[in-house]
Amino acid sequence: MVDLPPQFDVCAEGSLAFESEHSIRQLMSNAGIGPVLLPAGDRSDGEDEDIVLSTGWYNTNQYALEVIFHHRMRLYESPTPGGGDGGTVYVPYYAAMELQPHTCGMKVPAAGGDDDTGCGNSFMVKPESRNMTVLTCETDIWEQPQRDFAMPYPSYLHPSSAGEVAEGQARVRAAPRPWLFSFAGAGRPGMLAIRDRIFNACDAAIPRRSCGKLDCGGLEGSITCRSPLKLMSLFTSSRFCLQPQGDSFMRPSSVDAVMSGCIPVFFHEASTFEKQYYWHERDPDSDRGGRSNNDRRYYVFIDQDDVLQGKVGIEEALSRYTDDEVAAMREEAIKMIPRFLYKDPRVRFAGDMRDALDITIDEVIARIGKERIWEGNITVANDL
Repeated sequence: MVDLPPQFDVCAEGSLAFESEHSIRQLMSNAGIGPVLLPAGDRSDGEDEDIVLSTGWYNTNQYALEVIFHHRMRLYESPTPGGGDGGTVYVPYYAAMELQPHTCGMKVPAAGGDDDTGCGNSFMVKPESRNMTVLTCETDIWEQPQRDFAMPYPSYLHPSSAGEVAEGQARVRAAPRPWLFSFAGAGRPGMLAIRDRIFNACDAAIPRRSCGKLDCGGLEGSITCRSPLKLMSLFTSSRFCLQPQGDSFMRPSSVDAVMSGCIPVFFHEASTFEKQYYWHERDPDSDRGGRSNNDRRYYVFIDQDDVLQGKVGIEEALSRYTDDEVAAMREEAIKMIPRFLYKDPRVRFAGDMRDALDITIDEVIARIGKERIWEGNITVANDL
């Protein structure tokens, strides 16, 4: 990691980029993890969800991973020139922030002229960047050869010690779960019919008290769904959390489900952790390489085409799982929590635990080693 001259710090705190009416200074505070979420009993906002029981919880924006990653890299042992072997370079590219100033479908400036790329700029498709290993929140699972590798979206728990992680796991393990399944999201009329079917299934199940939901449609719904307390309270009260695709195949709430000990239910292959987050999904202690199998099941897959064609009913399918099966799946999801969270990027972590970023760095370095052996190339690791 190389320190650049100050003129390159266009997104640094205090710069003009943070003074516009669309400033995200508050969301990116505390090194990207956002404002502190206060424990139950310490809030004056009228929220009564008993969800935050200790320190380490923050109102983290789903697009903050670039900032969190950058701050965490500063804690690594060799962040300055001469500290490493010179074969790996970290390029902090804030893609989500880069997108904000531009209007999709318009020409945007880039080195060497204007690029009609739709959104943002064409940095990632330049010939010079094609040899980079790109870290994203979602990858194209059909791209070959693969150069984009997905990291989990950031959720709300950012511990500074292994004890905080254990406390969080114990809390979700002991939580009562009155809802069979739940869904938090908005409908997409004329676009994603599976969401309409999910709303219908939930509405039909409400009289039996089998479904809980947060409707994120409209202004009021959007505000409600931006509350980590309400979202995590719903998921912590549910056995299964439905995760249909939205703007893309991967949803931030899929990670929230894991952090809540709620069994995710996927409806498309490209939404599964096996396809998106396979660096983090696999269990390093598994004798079979950590891949999901019948004796390590932590999610449910329901083909959305079967739902849309009336071949499968969501409530009926989920009701078939016994209490013991549900408990076993939930325990596997809870065991994944350390591999899906991001430590507090401001402090040295107390305890021996590999989080999502540690796992990513290990995998990138291993991949670079393979590239050197087989192709003789030096791969550049690029942030998000």
